[in-house]
Amino acid sequence: MNPSKTPKIKAKKVEKPPYIIDRSRLHRFDSRNIIFRRVMWDSSWKGYKRMYDEKVLSIIAEGKPGYSRVDFALAYASWIVHDAFEGGFSWKKIRLNKAPVDTIGIDWAKTKYESDDPRRMSIFIKRAARLFGASMVGACKLNRDWIYADVDVPKRFKNVIVMAVEMNADGIATSPAVPAAAATGIGYSKMAFILSGVGEFIRNLGYEAVQCGNDTALSIPLAIDAGLGELGRNGLLITPQYGPRVRLCKILTDLPLEFDKPTEFGVKEFCKKCRMCAEHCEAGAISMDDEPNFEVACRSNNQGALKWYVNVERCYLYWCENGIDCSTCIKVCPYNNASPRKVALSPKEFWDQVKSNQDNSHYDS
Repeated sequence: MNPSKTPKIKAKKVEKPPYIIDRSRLHRFDSRNIIFRRVMWDSSWKGYKRMYDEKVLSIIAEGKPGYSRVDFALAYASWIVHDAFEGGFSWKKIRLNKAPVDTIGIDWAKTKYESDDPRRMSIFIKRAARLFGASMVGACKLNRDWIYADVDVPKRFKNVIVMAVEMNADGIATSPAVPAAAATGIGYSKMAFILSGVGEFIRNLGYEAVQCGNDTALSIPLAIDAGLGELGRNGLLITPQYGPRVRLCKILTDLPLEFDKPTEFGVKEFCKKCRMCAEHCEAGAISMDDEPNFEVACRSNNQGALKWYVNVERCYLYWCENGIDCSTCIKVCPYNNASPRKVALSPKEFWDQVKSNQDNSHYDS
């Protein structure tokens, strides 16, 4: 990494979110236009009906480091909690076949924990979220511009709890190889556990919780509203602590909360000069423009915000060639690399790190 591109982070709280909106262009985004959904219906682009695992077996046969059967086994395993856990993204309490302990029968949701102290309630929520595994937590008023146009969220849900989950740095450092995808999948599986725990905590206090991953509403603008970070050139949330190396989830709720102020630490000005993510993007999906603008790059962009729009169609098509998702724009971001550590690992280095503690470990490619 070029030392001259290492950001100096001095975060400050501001009264308004650090983004610029053009109201004449901004509309609620239809989730049918999310790139993964367009794969199934939009015959107008090259990604139609293409699955990004379509070349996995031939990629494994090539014997390329970081793309072995072992690597793919790890990546697919990383999603198991996210994909199999019904309670992770529920809007309501999950009804169990039996009480968790046979001698427990209290239904906590029947009575409400009354409180006239939103600040104290926010402290409870943030402590619980951290306990369940969230790396960062913030709260904000629900801006309904960020709810998907095709999703009906009742008006009584006025507040949002936004949580960030740190992804494993060593895994991400191998991108675009498969261990980086395992770090991503583990982030999503952790999200499912954290959401279910915090959502159930809220219901046990007698309030409602809508648990969301990438569904229901746009996570990044809500995270900015909740003070977790700023938007970067790579189209991702940049946090002061982890850069873009986080996954985001949120809970919409009627629980009274004290809101966090947005955070500003100079991301836009830094991104204007840096361009590391754009230079290293294998897909050529990230803008090299000097200044952000209002021109969308593809149908899967949500128009109306001043930013560098990412051509996620190109991104997805690269995933199809790579056999798995890519995190290179996260890996090379100087905000991710601000801490003194090795920021790029070969797949062999990733697996061989355990040898210092287990001399009999080995890696068969």
